[in-house]
Amino acid sequence: MGQAVTRQRLLPREARLWEHRRIRPELVRVSLIIPTLQEESVLGATLSAFPAWLRQRYGIELIVSDGGSTDATLELAHEHADVVITYSGSQPQSIAQGRNWGARLATAELLVFLNADSVPADPEHFMRTVLQWATDAPEEVALACPVFVHPAVARWSDRLFHGLYNRYIWLLNRCGIGMGRGECHVVRRWAFERVGGYNERLYAGEDFELYYRLRRLGRIRMAWELPVYESPRRYRRYGYACTLGLWTLNALWVLIARRSATSRWEPVRERSHS
Repeated sequence: MGQAVTRQRLLPREARLWEHRRIRPELVRVSLIIPTLQEESVLGATLSAFPAWLRQRYGIELIVSDGGSTDATLELAHEHADVVITYSGSQPQSIAQGRNWGARLATAELLVFLNADSVPADPEHFMRTVLQWATDAPEEVALACPVFVHPAVARWSDRLFHGLYNRYIWLLNRCGIGMGRGECHVVRRWAFERVGGYNERLYAGEDFELYYRLRRLGRIRMAWELPVYESPRRYRRYGYACTLGLWTLNALWVLIARRSATSRWEPVRERSHS
């Protein structure tokens, strides 16, 4: 109880902490942080991609940081996670804030941030590779992962868009401009803390903005060997032209005005990935 109270003090008063640790803190090598909000339709599949044997083998602690869900999201989180943080404030929580809260309670020196609808193509290969990277590439402070729609539900438009956009992210990092999609961020903890984590004032573009600041501390590499699959639900709802336009607008506002163009990122929730 004393330890839980001490850890609770790391969080604002709007946060509530629940812990059921399945791996001893001294064995943790990776802190996997997943922000959520009304994600009952996808969270179970994402969390199930990291079963107990995999987490034990690679020393993975699983942290779910929830923005105030009222569906079955928290039930799923309690079933799988080591740590669950819930937000109880009156104003909408930004995803940046949710990620930062999770990072505050992380015990590993390697932080992996995943969206609730995103999962590595091969979770065991992913974890084995990032742990090896953490040892072998000290000059690199973060990894950007290529993001795709799962082949089982991908359309030609998905393959075309992601093929081009992943190469765009690779080019920006090659040119020294940090870039990484928020579906998956792999960051060294010391670098994350040095730059102050995600900018909580941003409701969109916070993923790009973090990597833009991290690049000042070291290299960021596009890790082609670590593909991540995401749900196509946003593209199905708004289309690629609208989505890309909004991404671009927010990125420009972040660079020029240091704030996002939108005051709230509208979540898209569906019952399936198709």
